[in-house]
Amino acid sequence: MALPVFDLHCDTADRLAWRSLPAELRAAAGLEFYGPEDEADPAGCVELARNHCHVSLERVGDTPWAQCMACFVLDQLSPEQALAFCDHVFSRVEQEADKNAGAVTLARGAADIRPALDAGRFVAVRTIENARLFAADPGLVERLAARGLLMASLTWNAAGPLASGHDSHAGLSALGADVLAQMERAGVALDVSHLNDEGFADVAARAGRPFVASHSNSRAVCGHRRNLTDDQFREIRDRGGLVGLNYCCGFLVEGAEGERGREVSFDEVAAHVEHWLDLGGEDVVALGSDFDGTDVPDFLDGAQAIPAFQDLLVRRFGETVTRKLCAENALSFFERYARG
Repeated sequence: MALPVFDLHCDTADRLAWRSLPAELRAAAGLEFYGPEDEADPAGCVELARNHCHVSLERVGDTPWAQCMACFVLDQLSPEQALAFCDHVFSRVEQEADKNAGAVTLARGAADIRPALDAGRFVAVRTIENARLFAADPGLVERLAARGLLMASLTWNAAGPLASGHDSHAGLSALGADVLAQMERAGVALDVSHLNDEGFADVAARAGRPFVASHSNSRAVCGHRRNLTDDQFREIRDRGGLVGLNYCCGFLVEGAEGERGREVSFDEVAAHVEHWLDLGGEDVVALGSDFDGTDVPDFLDGAQAIPAFQDLLVRRFGETVTRKLCAENALSFFERYARG
């Protein structure tokens, strides 16, 4: 039987919600279809049970699986548009959980996740990538935490109302620093994966609680600016945080695009894990696939590929480390965070 999985990031929720998105929000986002194959098969990217996406109940199969279902907010949406967008995406996640209640648990808090995994279920965990909507309403953090939000990032790639990604060198804004404090009080973990180095430094200077890089790799292994430096990894490690391994080809190997990306090997993926283990990260490393948000190597092309990936991990790192990487570190982090 496959080992349990707790994956810190995918874009599947956006993809499933896109066809029912109000036309004005689709127009504001500038995308008629969300992902590859969606235009040719629009009905095939609607249902969680079965779809042509990376993540579905069919692809997951018998693997106990907790999935952070991120609402990814595009940079071109205003905070007010982002609020409507997020409500729509989370509503779709909730509808799909209700529709598949025999197999799916919708996490209301961290305490729901481990029992559902132990029962062999699929667990949907609500998160936000680019929470610019928090700029629209100062009470949103608390209300979304009450709805079940467990983690959020402040930005994507562009400079936004809360912080900046790697398109600029601005760090956290004053509002972003205030939102960080609100999140910590509300029990919503901060995700730093898309922050630029200046924003990461601002978080390190201001954060009072551990934080997460949900889908970032090692910059020492692959020099992409979205990856973490060794010092950033140590900062997360020393605070009791979490770092999720991203399957994005270009974050695994420099210049790995197209055919080269599809051919990225297990050894090239494992190099990031090995480096983090050398940095004392056995209790820090996790999975952060970025499924349905990026191009991934052929051997990791969908949830159905993960049991074979786990077998390779066990052979390389042993079962104890593999169990920690695949689920236990993420479970332990969110349980600790919920306790304050």
